[in-house]
Amino acid sequence: MAIEVFNRYENKYLMDTEAFHRLYNRLLEHMEADEHNRNQQFYTISNLYYDTDHNSLIRTSLAKPKYREKLRIRGYGVPKPDATVYLELKKKVRGLVNKRRTALNLQEAYTFAGSGIAPPLAPYMNGQVVREIEYLLSRYALQPKVYLAYDRIAMFSKASRDLRITFDTNIRSRRTELQLESGDHGEQLMPPGQWLMEVKAEKTVPIWLARLLSEEGQFRTSFSKYGNEYKKMLRAGNT
Repeated sequence: MAIEVFNRYENKYLMDTEAFHRLYNRLLEHMEADEHNRNQQFYTISNLYYDTDHNSLIRTSLAKPKYREKLRIRGYGVPKPDATVYLELKKKVRGLVNKRRTALNLQEAYTFAGSGIAPPLAPYMNGQVVREIEYLLSRYALQPKVYLAYDRIAMFSKASRDLRITFDTNIRSRRTELQLESGDHGEQLMPPGQWLMEVKAEKTVPIWLARLLSEEGQFRTSFSKYGNEYKKMLRAGNT
């Protein structure tokens, strides 16, 4: 069964393709590729973010308060209309990321997120997470606002599954055709050849990783895919 509750710290780094290959090869001394990434093959993650009519959730998130939250539907590749997806509630409290998700079929996820009415519980659902999402939806009138997809390579520590590193590239977005099954096309969010690395750890990162990042000249940055898409939209004069 897929893990449905995460509590971890997430540090982000931006780099070019040359730095990605150099860092990835060095990480292989301590880490191994995700089962979906054998032979450095990507897998595609597609997301549909929900927000209020006035974009309250992302505007609050960009203000960097001590507590912020987002709701999204996540699928892998371009899901079929009857595919299993995840409805995810992502919170950040004083730097600690808490992600809670439940499996649903795609139509159940659309109906739940759009109406606020939870579906009848089924064995593949996480009842506690369903109730938490239902509470969030009782507080906000949410609607699909932006589609975001990216190609990912993920790695796990050989010593402990508590440490995970992901590399995302080809990040693209759109504000039309807001259905996951409509394809994974969209406008590029970053220049070609750029990568976003995320180090995800339940505790502090190991010394070997801190040393490696220092040697490679990698420094933490603040980067939200949804946040940067929203700022790009504002710069373009769209509301």
